[in-house]
Amino acid sequence: MPRQRFDIAELLNAAGLAGLIMVLLIAYVDQFAGHDLPCPLCLLQRVAIAGVAFGLLLNLRYGPQPSSYGIMLLAALFGMAVAGRQVMLHISPGTGSYGAPLFGLHLYTWSFLLFAAVILGTAILLLVPRPTSPVQPLSRHLQYGLAWAAIGIIALNALTTFLQCGPLECPDNPVHYWAFAR
Repeated sequence: MPRQRFDIAELLNAAGLAGLIMVLLIAYVDQFAGHDLPCPLCLLQRVAIAGVAFGLLLNLRYGPQPSSYGIMLLAALFGMAVAGRQVMLHISPGTGSYGAPLFGLHLYTWSFLLFAAVILGTAILLLVPRPTSPVQPLSRHLQYGLAWAAIGIIALNALTTFLQCGPLECPDNPVHYWAFAR
């Protein structure tokens, strides 16, 4: 009986999307269980994660495309710039930090490393050749599950951002949700 072959790029795109979903879930655990509201730079990093997830979703739906990888790279570069800015704001002695550390590093430092990994991973994915013989596609249930999980957590992020900031600019150091402060 011949072994089923899978498209390695499709598997890596699915794994990347699952990883980003986990990153956003960890951020939500920190936000709600740790009572640690995200600052405006943190929210922009989540937007960049959503941009990378969008590129991965496009790849899972339509197959790997250079334009989808371009979206991922641009989103990761934006996220890396925002996370790098936040790291630089807190790197000087006496400036303090924002939020509690996770495994010794703050979430914005982990975010910087995540975006660097996305850039490296995207470059590697661009080098993966397309299969020349028929391969077993990923389960549609897995693809739909990942897609709806990503869409759901990104939509939840939009909702909680509005509840936190309202229709105006977010405060630099948020201490409460705008929607519940009245």
